[in-house]
Amino acid sequence: MTIPSGLELILILAIILLIFGGAKLPGLARSMGSSIREFRKGAELEESKPSDDAKDSSESDSTTAKT
Repeated sequence: MTIPSGLELILILAIILLIFGGAKLPGLARSMGSSIREFRKGAELEESKPSDDAKDSSESDSTTAKT
């Protein structure tokens, strides 16, 4: 699958304009932007949080070593 060229992008944008209308496009773009922002924020939080699997394996190793 290739990236659409300039003429194809203009055609796609024209079709979107016809479907949603000029009044709804700013709201649609705003909601898409906030969705992307929230997704990135969630992904950053998930990456910064240590994984539970790593904690569980280190705890099980320490309990096994004590017995």
